[in-house]
Amino acid sequence: MSEIISVLRRELIYIWYYFDIQLRQIFWYWVIGMAIGSLVSVFAKDKIHGLMTRMSEKRLGIIGIIPACLLGIASPLCMYGTIPIAASFRRKGMRQDWLAAFMTASILLNPQLIIYSAALGAKALAVRIISCFVCGCAAGLLLYAFYREKEFFSFDSFEPRPGRDTHPNPFVRYLLSFLRNVRATGLYFLFGILLSALFQRYVPQSVMTGVFGGSEAWGVLMAATIGVPLYACGGGTIPLLVSWLDEGMSLGSAAAFMITGPATKITNLGALKSAMGWGRFLLYIAYVMAFSLVCGLIVNAVL
Repeated sequence: MSEIISVLRRELIYIWYYFDIQLRQIFWYWVIGMAIGSLVSVFAKDKIHGLMTRMSEKRLGIIGIIPACLLGIASPLCMYGTIPIAASFRRKGMRQDWLAAFMTASILLNPQLIIYSAALGAKALAVRIISCFVCGCAAGLLLYAFYREKEFFSFDSFEPRPGRDTHPNPFVRYLLSFLRNVRATGLYFLFGILLSALFQRYVPQSVMTGVFGGSEAWGVLMAATIGVPLYACGGGTIPLLVSWLDEGMSLGSAAAFMITGPATKITNLGALKSAMGWGRFLLYIAYVMAFSLVCGLIVNAVL
């Protein structure tokens, strides 16, 4: 019995060692990400959506996909917040290809997640930003090509929601938004670090390199597939990616994971299903998986 207790104590020490290293490595990225995300949410959200509204007054044509995608990345809203906004844009006559770019980019990336992802290193951060931007633009182009004369979205059941940042004191509004961020991401963040510690302790580096390393399609496909069930929160997956990249995961595999993860997060899927219907929703899933695979292969070939 004493030997079992001794072994358990030793394993707990090892796990805590890896947990502590990861926590020290990325804790401040998490805090700064929440701070900037709350800043954008409280003070810049309405301006970002106002810019999107004003775009519809200009005849940008298909080129409008590019600023729509950039504004989607800048938007701090989750998908349940983005779809009612997109619905209001559509009722005002905004083009569907612009909306597709805006919504896709908003699903994949936001200012807070950009700061989190800086913990992965400059190269992985650049891959994430560029791949998400291209994914959003490609979604817009596909809608322009195949749904120019048909309605793709079904926004009938979505109405604008009252904002939560309504306190008259701007400092209090910011503090409340920051605390909501802590509650929303804190447990996922700590659980992600714990999973990372367990991977580092019990999964050999050779296994990680064999599964996710190299430039073959298999590693990219595995990363894209595992991103579907494993992704629950952007901040929670950063510790895993930090660990996996250190242990041999290719940048292409990481790119595939970073696309399929947020794009198929369960809360996002529920909102998207309501806004698309089953047929177009399945097209969306097929597009995400295909794009992540192609993107991962290209990243591995280039880098």
